[in-house]
Amino acid sequence: MPPTHKKVVPDSLRGERLDLALVGLFPDYSRMRLKQWIEGGQVRIDGAVRRPRDRVFGGEQVELIAEPDSPPATVAAQAIALDIAYEDEALLVVNKPAGLVVHPGAGNPDRTLQNALLSYDPALGGVPRAGIIHRLDKDTSGLLVVARDLQSHTALVRALAARDVAREYFALTVGEMTGGGQVDAPIGRHPVDRLRMAVRADGRPAVTHYRLAAKFHGYTFVRVKLETGRTHQIRVHLAHAGYPIVGDPLYGRRRALPPAPTAELAALLAGFKRQALHATRLAFAHPRGGRDVVVEAPVPADFAALLAALAAHRDSFTG
Repeated sequence: MPPTHKKVVPDSLRGERLDLALVGLFPDYSRMRLKQWIEGGQVRIDGAVRRPRDRVFGGEQVELIAEPDSPPATVAAQAIALDIAYEDEALLVVNKPAGLVVHPGAGNPDRTLQNALLSYDPALGGVPRAGIIHRLDKDTSGLLVVARDLQSHTALVRALAARDVAREYFALTVGEMTGGGQVDAPIGRHPVDRLRMAVRADGRPAVTHYRLAAKFHGYTFVRVKLETGRTHQIRVHLAHAGYPIVGDPLYGRRRALPPAPTAELAALLAGFKRQALHATRLAFAHPRGGRDVVVEAPVPADFAALLAALAAHRDSFTG
């Protein structure tokens, strides 16, 4: 049974629209969801159905039936193995492998993370987009947070919008950096190639911080922190700074081999066909109670093998 909430409209909300008044009464739910419930007849004021724009006068009895969404008919549950890095009753943190699309879309109608989540926990069908709060590109690996109920979904979406979710990534870039830095440059859709994003004056504000984790011959391993979450932000910003990510098919460039590479290193570089980008750390306040949640995931095996080969090559010259 869906939860039912009963409250009395306080005099302090006299004159407010019903949908706005309910935001104050039920802060665990978003205004959009409350409006949908009002329009769906799941909110009764003194026993009667009202419209979102109707005014309240104070003293009314409110009954809210928090009915979850029906599972999307076009997104089927599919048994796909998941690497669950953290789990409790309110949320999941998934360590997504490279190659797995997050949501169904053009060219990827199924076999996505959303399909997998609906199989792992069918109750996620009652949460928007199976509870997925943010996304990673298909060929970016790493951590994603998933809300398991509507209250947690609302809280985590708000935390993300307020920049209260700390997201850190590892990236391997082409070129040798001399130090860390920051890219503060707006991002918008590329004016010609609609598959790409670009730094442009009329874009949305975007800020990326990066610091050195390791240096190799011709390459730099960096740790990246996001202030904002624009589409392809890290990929666009690092390329804009002159250090595109290894293997990036949209923003990369032809990579030159370091001096006297081993056969293993040459093969690994040539065979790395995705962007070397991994979401390694998430930190946020738990949506129930506010305790700190910190989840970390090391780079996957293909990324780790490339780093090890680059380190061995570097050390053979300096050791």
